[in-house]
Amino acid sequence: MKTLGLIGGISWVSTIDYYRYINEGINERLGGVNFASCIIYSFNYAEIIARNNSGDIEGTYKLLVDACRHLISSGAEGLVLCANTMHMYAARLQAEISVPLIHIAEAVALKITEQNLKTVGLLGTKFTMERDFFKEKLTAQGINTIIPTPADRDFIHQTIFDELGKNIFLPSTRERYINIIRALISEGAEGVILGCTEIPLLICPADVTIPVFDTTKIHAEAAVNFMLS
Repeated sequence: MKTLGLIGGISWVSTIDYYRYINEGINERLGGVNFASCIIYSFNYAEIIARNNSGDIEGTYKLLVDACRHLISSGAEGLVLCANTMHMYAARLQAEISVPLIHIAEAVALKITEQNLKTVGLLGTKFTMERDFFKEKLTAQGINTIIPTPADRDFIHQTIFDELGKNIFLPSTRERYINIIRALISEGAEGVILGCTEIPLLICPADVTIPVFDTTKIHAEAAVNFMLS
């Protein structure tokens, strides 16, 4: 089994699920008392938010590079960024580090192609919805991406940071997310990507009528495949 490095704390809420899903995945495959050989580097989320809010892109990148180097020096043979948004730095990080970085959007794109879907809705932070780092991985697989309206994007972004990332899940927020997904369905979405690792804690597949792609579970499964390859 390869040793995996997890970069978490962005936020801690979903990092817990990564740790659980990866350990459960290893045990399901190997049985007995086999569990994941892994190392977790967990950020103080406030440091990330402060840099994002001030536009200090290089400051955030430096934090990630340092975390990667700490994990690699500790024996990590592959790395997982436990957050969709942080994958805006993935290509740059991969060019600078010596071990594979398992890309969340590549794993999600493969899952979508398995279901032969061509158009999907994407929910996440404004970085994930509006920038190309996630959508370009879908486009490479022939998948078209629909994102919510500007007002809905603002709402999703705000609630991710002010509620979900703090382990707060309100019924009114859940209802609004479901209505946003319904609007994407009316625009032609055949599936929806829960493109922030906290959103699957708010929305479940039974809430909507189309396939739901839980990026946390999909990414964790890709990590298990890597560890056992």
